[in-house]
Amino acid sequence: MSRSELADTVRAWLWDTTEVKYELDGHYIAKLERGAVRWPGAAYRSGLRHVLGVALDNELGFFPPNGVVLTEPEPTPPASMAGAEDDLVNAGDESIALLAFAEESNVGDLTVEQLHADIERIAQSYLRTPIRPLFAKSRAIRDRAFTLLAGNQSPHQSRDLYSAAGWAITLLAWMSVDLGRPDIAESHTRTAWACAEAADQDVLRGWIRATQHTAAFWQEDFARAAAYAEDGLRYNAGTARLFLASAGSVDLARIGSSDKARELLDIAQALNVRPAGSEPGGVFLCTPERAEGLWADTHLAFGDAGRTAEHADRSVAQFETVPYALRNAGSERMARLQQAKARLLLGELDGAIEAVKPVLELQQEYRVRPLVQRLTEVAALSAPYVRSPKGRLLRDRIAEFIQRPGLPTRRLARTDKAPKRS
Repeated sequence: MSRSELADTVRAWLWDTTEVKYELDGHYIAKLERGAVRWPGAAYRSGLRHVLGVALDNELGFFPPNGVVLTEPEPTPPASMAGAEDDLVNAGDESIALLAFAEESNVGDLTVEQLHADIERIAQSYLRTPIRPLFAKSRAIRDRAFTLLAGNQSPHQSRDLYSAAGWAITLLAWMSVDLGRPDIAESHTRTAWACAEAADQDVLRGWIRATQHTAAFWQEDFARAAAYAEDGLRYNAGTARLFLASAGSVDLARIGSSDKARELLDIAQALNVRPAGSEPGGVFLCTPERAEGLWADTHLAFGDAGRTAEHADRSVAQFETVPYALRNAGSERMARLQQAKARLLLGELDGAIEAVKPVLELQQEYRVRPLVQRLTEVAALSAPYVRSPKGRLLRDRIAEFIQRPGLPTRRLARTDKAPKRS
């Protein structure tokens, strides 16, 4: 049996024999397996002895706090507590004996607070500082949270630890997408979802769905991406709802479901959401400027270059009013590339060059795979302009960025002259 099946079977037997509903679950079974709980209550011990077919508690690895090993099995709890005064007294004595253990915790509130503070710092600095150390830090937070979960803590501390682990794993998933492995990102999100379930946190569930959408999107599985986005909207998930509705409209537009895409876009534009207290911020925060960039992408999929330009321009203008330390740098760069694509479609080469220039000057560590893919799309749209000096220069600079990502790209300067060729 799985842990959950074992817990269900014991719980059912206890109900049949005592008519008392117990809260035994798979997580508690896991703690018994790890030895985090060495002496469960009398009812749990009797149920486990019955289901697992043993006579004594020590055969299951259970030993009482006083160290006395029982040589005879304890009696099965009676169906009614009537006339069981001794059992009541004994149960009270057992609770007193377990008081010290119950008060012990391997986790302090400051420890949990620090884990969440580290997650916020990573999320808010992502794509403004190099990814490698942030990836290592996220991994360390995940491992630290699970190490602490193996010990003894209160239920609310366990939920906080599962929450920290879930956010850290979701960060690892998002980074995996940017580093070109959306398939690995999906492996992360499955574990993150289990953490969100254990923490019972809708905001985390929403951003995991957003990450799953993003992983599917960059594998060009737009139908699956849309399914993740639409499912995520079931949760009261802070600004993740704005991201999911906006991103879902892009997915639906790309698979040709224009009517549904417009419906979801209308929902996104009508949303008035506020950040949830548990949202770490940064990559896990959908601001109006980030949403505008996604709406630009939806209109691009509709083939409406004019509306694409409107939303992309608004997105970039709003990003530029936000202090640099608070900007989502990755989303801002994507919005600039939407600007460039719209300008090329509208026949405005100079505008496209101006939009793409800050992106082409990026250092190597910020040249993530989705950004490179978007630049490839800009290059494809620049094909009609390659006979002009400016068009050739734009194409060449993008080619340098894509083909030689480890080297700085020549600046897009003096675009009024054709580059000299040997």
